[in-house]
Amino acid sequence: MVVATHAFNILSCLHSLSPSTSDNRRFSCHESWGNSFLLHGKSNFFSCKLNFVPALAVMNNVEDREVTEIEKDKPRYRWLEVGPSITEAQKQTISQLPPNMTKRCQAFMKQIICYDPWKGTFLDLLAVWVRYMKPRRADWLVVLKELNRLEHPRYFEVAEWALQEESFEANIRDYTKLIHGYGKQGRVQDAESVLLTMKRRGFICDQVTLTAMIDIYSKAGNLKLAEETFEEMKLVGQPFDKRCYGSMIMAYIRARMPEQGEVLLREMDAQQIYAGSEVYKALLRAYSLIGNAEGAQRVFDAIQFASIPPDVKLCGLLINAYQMAGQSQKAYAAFQNMRRAGLEPNDKCLALVLSAYEKENNLGRALDFLMDLESSRIIVGKESSQVLARWFGRLGVVKEVEFVLRDYAMGKNFC
Repeated sequence: MVVATHAFNILSCLHSLSPSTSDNRRFSCHESWGNSFLLHGKSNFFSCKLNFVPALAVMNNVEDREVTEIEKDKPRYRWLEVGPSITEAQKQTISQLPPNMTKRCQAFMKQIICYDPWKGTFLDLLAVWVRYMKPRRADWLVVLKELNRLEHPRYFEVAEWALQEESFEANIRDYTKLIHGYGKQGRVQDAESVLLTMKRRGFICDQVTLTAMIDIYSKAGNLKLAEETFEEMKLVGQPFDKRCYGSMIMAYIRARMPEQGEVLLREMDAQQIYAGSEVYKALLRAYSLIGNAEGAQRVFDAIQFASIPPDVKLCGLLINAYQMAGQSQKAYAAFQNMRRAGLEPNDKCLALVLSAYEKENNLGRALDFLMDLESSRIIVGKESSQVLARWFGRLGVVKEVEFVLRDYAMGKNFC
């Protein structure tokens, strides 16, 4: 009876493998085979033995596939010892590595310096370093610091890889440093990508990170995104300091909107936050270049109020603003104030005052100015001489100018 039942099961299953059998029938035969095994454990043992070889083959195929997948996960990079066949430039770079660097870091740095694509991809090199060297955060920092010092082109790849490694223990300053690095190279999209990754991993942007983004957008000429980032800082309640204000003021200056920058400067003063001298100088220069004399004078006064001693360059910017505005008398007054403050005027300042007189075609005042310079033993330089030559050349008295300048250089009175 047992043999008959077992034979029936075998015939049923052989019949189910026939090509003429429909899909539905094949499914029902497999189902009956399974039910038979559960109900008649002993009688179906023989049938299991018949299927042992195919099952083993299937298991072997599964194992082979798993091994293949594991091999795919392994980094394929040939980590070869750096030999004497490297180039002189590579030898020179390796010789500059700090002597106190650990061996694992030195080995990794040598692989980076002497990287060759035939060994494998650079990402595979990073994977091998992580897999076998087991670097700690200190190791990552040493390598990144050295790559940054060498200005190595692979610095950003190593930094981005490190941020995703648990052993690096990344914090918000690490992301900010990478964003700042991309900003220096004008890689706005890469900086934005790092910022999005940082947010996706649960880090909250702080004042330092957002200030870096404002500076990046400012240098890229994207005032709108700079303003949006500045407003985001206000919405999240981040504290403001002179750096974030300064970055936004510079954004307005680069957009040729110094008035908006001056508004922020007054806002800073109201909060007793004082801008750096570079911000004042940039704002004064912005007004000077467009000939806004009133704005230049306001900023110049603010510079003195902020206890920043004006130098010759700052005074020159103020004189230039009056010169461009066609106000020769105020340009001369600014020049005299500079001298009273004990500053020795350079030839650029002399040329600006003469250019202001030239713009008004005020020859008499120009000659008086030159006589005053002579009495003060101030020598007219090349740039000032070129202004006079151009001016008198336009009047058609070039020869007379040559004689005048020659006599002036000899210290003679030409009036």
